[in-house]
Amino acid sequence: MPSTPGGAAVATPAQDRGGKFLTFYLADEEYGVEILKVQEIIGLQPITRVPRTPAFIRGVINLRGKVIPIMDLRERFGMASAAEALAGATEAEVAAAEAVRCIIVVEVVGPTGRAVPVGIVVDRVSEVSAIAGAEIEDAPSFGSGVRTEYLLGLGKSQGRVKLLLDIDRVLAADELEQLPDADVEADAA
Repeated sequence: MPSTPGGAAVATPAQDRGGKFLTFYLADEEYGVEILKVQEIIGLQPITRVPRTPAFIRGVINLRGKVIPIMDLRERFGMASAAEALAGATEAEVAAAEAVRCIIVVEVVGPTGRAVPVGIVVDRVSEVSAIAGAEIEDAPSFGSGVRTEYLLGLGKSQGRVKLLLDIDRVLAADELEQLPDADVEADAA
C-alpha cells in the first residue's frame, strides 16, 4: 500500500490490484501472490537451519549455486505446523500431503529496495487465476489486535475467496535484514 509523506497508509485503488495470481493452499485456506513476483516452484528439499533467525525462517537451500532463505508461511501466520495438522492421519494421507508440499520462490523487495529471492513453503499449489481489480475487496478490519497489512485484498474468483498477499509486506523490513544473505553464492559441491 502506498503511503503519504507523513507515513499514513493510503488505500490502493482496486483497479491497480487486479492481475494474475499464483494461488496455493495453507490448510483449507486459499492464498494468492502476484504471478510477476514468482520466480519458480520447486519440490521440498533439505533445508539447512540457520541459528538466530526468526522461528518462521526454516533455513536456507542451495538452488543452483545460490543461497535462498526459506520461510514457512504456516509458522509466519501462526497456524499449526504441517506435522501438527497431519497428527492422527494415516501413513497414506501423510505421504499424499507431503508429496504436494512445495516451495514457491518469490522476489521480495528488501530494505535496500533491491529484490531478494525468498522461498515460501506451502501445502500445495492450486492454479494461476486472473482476478480483476473489481473482484478484489479490502481486507475487513478485525480490531486493533489483528494484523492484516500483509493482505493486498480479498479476491473473489470462481465462487471462492482468496487471500491475496502483498508478499513484500509478509516480511517486515527488520525481518528482511535478519535473513541470510541471498546474494551469497553457495558451494556447488
